[in-house]
Amino acid sequence: MMMMMMMMMMVVVVVVVVVVVVVVVVVVVVVMICSQLANCVCFGCRNFYYITMLRDPVSRYLSEWKHVQRGATWKTALHMCDGRSPTQDELPNCYIGDDWSGVTLTEFMNCPSNLANNRQVRMLADLSLVGCYNLSSMNESQRNHILLSSAMSNLKNMAFYGLTEFQRKTQYMFERTFSLRFIAAFTQINSTRAANVDLSEPVRRRIEELNYLDVQLYEYAKDLFLQRFQFTRQKEHQEVRLKRREERRWLKEQKEQGRPWPPKHKGGGNAGGRRGGGSEKGTEGEFPTTTEDYTSQVARW
Repeated sequence: MMMMMMMMMMVVVVVVVVVVVVVVVVVVVVVMICSQLANCVCFGCRNFYYITMLRDPVSRYLSEWKHVQRGATWKTALHMCDGRSPTQDELPNCYIGDDWSGVTLTEFMNCPSNLANNRQVRMLADLSLVGCYNLSSMNESQRNHILLSSAMSNLKNMAFYGLTEFQRKTQYMFERTFSLRFIAAFTQINSTRAANVDLSEPVRRRIEELNYLDVQLYEYAKDLFLQRFQFTRQKEHQEVRLKRREERRWLKEQKEQGRPWPPKHKGGGNAGGRRGGGSEKGTEGEFPTTTEDYTSQVARW
């Protein structure tokens, strides 16, 4: 009789525990779903990181031209700055009609209000510093200096940025920055519509002139990116060396304390290697070597 009562009590306890677990899981799921809704965001439980990707300015410009040539538009973009969109006088259209499909490269370059010009700087900078899209608020030289400085500062302070021309290094830096791993290695694909455009030297120089702020930003970004990459690689190597040093010290302490070593195989090797040997191999393979930068494969316009 006592045994039956004890078994019944155990069953009740198990049921209660299961119910509690189910309730907890449901609550967690509800919170996660709720946090995805616009009007129900748990701001105290979320972290936001600003990240971006930059691209060679000439390649990016040509890519946008081909995109617009196929009929793409930015009509839905509000271009909000200081709480308002630009006026028609501040940002006149480059074309008449629904889109700019079929536009030639010359026509694309000849529009002075084309937002493709220096797009990367404009999208990274704080436009309110220069009066938004009001070009009469200051002279062009001062405006450009402020925009470029703002873009560089914002880029430097972002949690992460990568470069299209350095896919493997970008993957490595992203994984190290956020302690995440991609399931596959990034690949460098240079066969793009922009890469297939046959440019004359004068046209290439003209595109660089139209995007000279982006050119300066990209050179700055590339230099900083490669510095960060080298620093991160050196730090990783130091961590590996430190871990090996700690393992050797631990093995020495074990030996001094007279603790037995792992048995050796008849062939003379250690069974499974020294303690920690497997982890050393794992550490070296933890972040695959991704030093290939594909620079030689990138089309230089």
